[in-house]
Amino acid sequence: MNAHLKIRPDHLQRGAYLYIRQSSMRQVVENAESTRRQYGLRGRAVALGWRDEQIIVIDNDQGESGASATWREGFQRLVSDVGMGHAGIVMGLEVSRLARNNADWQRLLEICALADTLILDEDGVYDPASFNDRLLLGLKGTMSEAELHVIKARLRGGILNKARRGEFRCPLPTGLVYDHSGNAALDPDMQVRETIMHFFETFSRVGSASQTVKAFRAEGLLFPSRLHNSETVFRPLTASTAVRVLNNPRYAGAYAYGRRQFRRTIDGKKTVRARDNDDWLACIPDAHPGYVSWEQHQENLKILKANGHGYDTARASIPREGPALLQGRAVCGQCGWHFRVRYAARRGRQEAWYICDRAHTYRGEPRCQSIAGPPIDEAIGMLIAEQMTPAAVELALEVRQEILARHEEADRLRCRAIERAQTEADLAQRRFMLVDPNNRLVADTLEGEWNEKLRILANAREERERARQHDQFILDEAVHKRLVAMTVDFNKLWADPDTPNRERKRLLAYIIEDVTLVKLPAEGFTRAHVRFKGGKIQTLTTSSPKSSAEQVTTQPGIVELVDRLLDGHIYSEIADLLNQQGYRPGEAARRGRHDARFTSKRVAYLAHEYKLRPRYDRLRERGMLTKREAAVRLNIHEHTVARWAKHGLIASHAYNGHYHLYEVPDSNLPQKHCSRWDRLADRVAVRLENTSQARPSADVERGVV
Repeated sequence: MNAHLKIRPDHLQRGAYLYIRQSSMRQVVENAESTRRQYGLRGRAVALGWRDEQIIVIDNDQGESGASATWREGFQRLVSDVGMGHAGIVMGLEVSRLARNNADWQRLLEICALADTLILDEDGVYDPASFNDRLLLGLKGTMSEAELHVIKARLRGGILNKARRGEFRCPLPTGLVYDHSGNAALDPDMQVRETIMHFFETFSRVGSASQTVKAFRAEGLLFPSRLHNSETVFRPLTASTAVRVLNNPRYAGAYAYGRRQFRRTIDGKKTVRARDNDDWLACIPDAHPGYVSWEQHQENLKILKANGHGYDTARASIPREGPALLQGRAVCGQCGWHFRVRYAARRGRQEAWYICDRAHTYRGEPRCQSIAGPPIDEAIGMLIAEQMTPAAVELALEVRQEILARHEEADRLRCRAIERAQTEADLAQRRFMLVDPNNRLVADTLEGEWNEKLRILANAREERERARQHDQFILDEAVHKRLVAMTVDFNKLWADPDTPNRERKRLLAYIIEDVTLVKLPAEGFTRAHVRFKGGKIQTLTTSSPKSSAEQVTTQPGIVELVDRLLDGHIYSEIADLLNQQGYRPGEAARRGRHDARFTSKRVAYLAHEYKLRPRYDRLRERGMLTKREAAVRLNIHEHTVARWAKHGLIASHAYNGHYHLYEVPDSNLPQKHCSRWDRLADRVAVRLENTSQARPSADVERGVV
């Protein structure tokens, strides 16, 4: 009776909205009675006065949780229609069907109160605008949210209790299955087992997930993967798969639960956050058989963590393919950080440089050091060759034997792939032989599947043969003998171009802990402090390679020689002397031009660049005079000075091409020069006297006398 009093004609003029929801699709399938009860509310609406065509059913939220309205499109449509005044009443079997979140429920009540919309559940009809009904509906919403929490806590508690005992069954990764007793065990498929074992052995050898992927690709191996229908397929190994396998403790035989934490964001999306090992809800080592030990799993995690920290202070990275011998082991002697390796292609080859620039990267400070790698690597290689003992030669043989075993393991996995392909081809053949020949539709399909399996089998055999040809040196006895002979002399093994750089670094890792480098630019060399595994320390000194500016610089000995030659020679004469003695300019030496020669311009540039005293100043210091000064001193014309110098009457000294300085005779000259000078002076005096007597008036006017 109270329900009819709350329903007014304006309510009946609007629609009656029936909201239907089940929390999961399993409930929709198995709890069919609840679904029928919810659809039965249509009769209640008709009984209250709504026509059948006015009843709007919203059931597109089937299988959706009521914990939030973010991902429920049906509930959002219901709230929208109520807000626009289209709904006279909202019907739901229980408050929990409409919402299990108190915030969503209170929002719906507020909108219904503003739009004058009634709410109906199995217990009765409520008016959200009425205080008593609003209070009752609010309590029901709170109880619905608390009920969800209690249900989740009860279920969660049971799961955690079983997980702490290691009895809660979680999906197992590829390579592990549940046996008939429900216990985790290794996959009975031998190809799957051996491939995963080979994966962990390869990672222990190369020390990197990406290098493991490259090794699988180089060997032509595929990695198993389990589909949703529990079918196992083999695919190319990827870096993400490798990291996921290495981080999964189930491969180490440990039962783990709660490694990740799932949360819902405000927009309804699910976020995943990885927990630390100490925050796992359950971790039971040695709970079932595994492919590696728990200790090896922890070591693998440390390697992955070290590989991911490229700027770690104490990082010693794994051996790579580059030629830098001290990659990951060179320490800066100024700041203590590990050097970073940079490569540059110069003069047709790849050169390594050890660079410490973290202070520059982080704080904008100047770079600590930049050291060329070839001189350091050559000195370290010579030191290693000197330190090698017969035991070290046996170590080199063991490394080679490891390579042999590695290729044998890869060949065995290829044989497993051939066996699997042969089994599938035989199965396809039997299926084809059992079909009725008259049923061509089925026969053609089975024949196509048989042909496809035969093609896969042929490809597997060809791949194995191709890989065996690539690794044929394993079976070559002559090559093996050469290998044994080479290992007797470790220097040959170290310098062998066929020895990969990664193997050299692996050999180095057995002997050297780290190398501290200190560059001394003023002295032109680098000091390397080598710390061996046993604690012994040895210091090496290597010459630093010259920079481009230093390479074009002329040798100091040539500059000193030019300085001495300037006392008695001009630039062109000095250039000829240098060329005769086999000297070459610095720029030509850097470029490898052995035919380059000194020229007068090059010698002049050296004198100017190194501020050598000019030849002009040297001659002036010795008392030489210019042409004008000599003419004034001798009381003759400048041209006469040049002619006298040409005929040897006075000495001239060139200082810059055609320019000369003159040596004026004095009392210290030899007697033959003085008598010749006297005779020349007497002859000039007689001629002047005769000329003066012949034309006295003209000479007086011109001032000759």
